[in-house]
Amino acid sequence: MSNMDKDILARLRGERQAQVAAARERIREQGRVLRLIRRHLEKGPDTVPGIARATGLSPREALWFLTAMRKYGLASEGDKQGGYFQYALSSSEPPAGEEAAQ
Repeated sequence: MSNMDKDILARLRGERQAQVAAARERIREQGRVLRLIRRHLEKGPDTVPGIARATGLSPREALWFLTAMRKYGLASEGDKQGGYFQYALSSSEPPAGEEAAQ
């Protein structure tokens, strides 16, 4: 690799440093929220408003995370309780202490 290529790469790393740091922080925060939701659902199924109250999330955020968890097979939608569906951890969900390192 030439010195010119090294200089270009160094400049790009410097320019992208803030974006990379922001992306790392978003990933860290998402992992934290997923752990909160999983810990709550380990106690049993709950609705979006119940999950939001228990985790301190807005109902919108809780629904967004639950939708993603359903998409990837981490949670399932169950029976309705009042006007809301209940969500539960999928049987393939690893125990909270055994998830991949974040």
